[in-house]
Amino acid sequence: MKAVVFRGPSRPLEVEDIEVDHPGPREVRVSVAAAGVCRSDLHVRLGEWDRRTPLVMGHEGAGVVTELGPDVQGLQLGDHVVLNWQPACGRCPLCVQGLPQHCELVGNVVGTRGVLMDGTSRLHVSGETLFHYSAVSSFAEEAIVPESGAVRIRQDLPLDCAALIGCCVSTGVGAVLRTAEVRAGASVVVIGCGAVGLSAVQGARIAGATSILAVDLLATKLRLAREMGATDVVDATDGDAVMSIRDLTKGGADFVFDCIGLPLTISQALAMLGVRGCATIVGMPPYGVKACFDPLPLVEREQRVIGSNYGSVRPPVDFGFLADLYAAKRLDIDGLISHRRQLLEVDTAFEDLLSGRGVRTVLLPNGLAPLAGEGGRLDRGWS
Repeated sequence: MKAVVFRGPSRPLEVEDIEVDHPGPREVRVSVAAAGVCRSDLHVRLGEWDRRTPLVMGHEGAGVVTELGPDVQGLQLGDHVVLNWQPACGRCPLCVQGLPQHCELVGNVVGTRGVLMDGTSRLHVSGETLFHYSAVSSFAEEAIVPESGAVRIRQDLPLDCAALIGCCVSTGVGAVLRTAEVRAGASVVVIGCGAVGLSAVQGARIAGATSILAVDLLATKLRLAREMGATDVVDATDGDAVMSIRDLTKGGADFVFDCIGLPLTISQALAMLGVRGCATIVGMPPYGVKACFDPLPLVEREQRVIGSNYGSVRPPVDFGFLADLYAAKRLDIDGLISHRRQLLEVDTAFEDLLSGRGVRTVLLPNGLAPLAGEGGRLDRGWS
C-alpha cells in the first residue's frame, strides 16, 4: 500500500509503497477513506516533537474495517469507524477510573515508542521497520490499529467528517463540554479559530453560552466563527485583543479557551478572565515552551487554569454523541473542511496549514470521494 513516510525534519516527505502485516490479536485493518492534517502532525514534521523514525504519519482519520485479527469482539467487517489516537488497554488504573484517554500503556509504550499495544510494529519497507504515529498512521491507504483505536459510528455520517471527530472536533467540543463543563448562560472566549477553535465555538453554542467571542488574526476565520455560533469577534491585528475582550465582557469572561498554545496566547487567556473565571489550555505547544503569568490576579480573583487533552472525551461514548449532533444539524463539520487532497499532495496540505489559507485539509488516501450520508453537503468556497 501507499503511505506517507517521515524520516526526519530535514528530509522530504515521501509517499512510498510499504508492506503491512495482518492484524494481530484484538487488532483490525481499516481502509482509510479520509485523514485530517493537524497541527500535531506539523509539530512532528518540523521536529518540534520528537518521535521515532522512520514513521508513517497521521493520527486523525476514518474508514471501513476490512480485516479482523484474532479475539476482536466489538467490530465487524464493513463497520465504519473513527480512528482513535488514544486507544486504551481497559485494565490499567486510569482506564479503570474511567479515563481511557490517559491509558498508562498508551502513554508509556504506544505514544513514545511508535508501536502498537504489544510493543511491535505492523509496518515495513524493504525489510526496514516503520513506526506508527499515535497507534494510527492514517496518512496511508490502510491502517492496522488496536480494536479500541477504531470506534464504530453510524454509517450515514460522511467519512471525511467522521475523520475530524477523531481529533479536532472532539478536542474542541470536548474542551468546552467535558473539560471545562461550560454552563448555560456563561460568557466564553475562544482564541484561535482553526478547526479546534471553531469546534470549541460550536461547543459553547451547544452548551448554551450566552456570549461567545472568537479571537483570530484572519477575517475569513472570524467570518466562519460567526457562522458557527460566535456572538462577536475580535480581530487580533486591530488593537489590544485583551482590552477588547474585557470591554465586551464588562470585566472579563467566565471561560477562555486558548486553542493555539503559544506563550503569548496563554498569557492573553489568563488576562481575559473575569472573577472566578477558568482558562483552558487546549492548543498543543512544541516541547520545552514556557509560559509566564502574574499569579496575584489569579489568587485575588479566584481564577483557574486547566489543561485539556483530547477534550477529556471518552471515545467509545463521545464519538457517537458527536456524530449524532452532526446528524441533527447541531454540529457543522463540513464547514471545517477547506480542502480535500490526494495523498501525493501531502506537502501542499501542510502548506495549507502553515499559510492559514484554510481550516482543515483532508487527505483521501484511496483517491475516492468519501462515503457520504444523506442530505446536502456545505460548500464554503475555499480555493
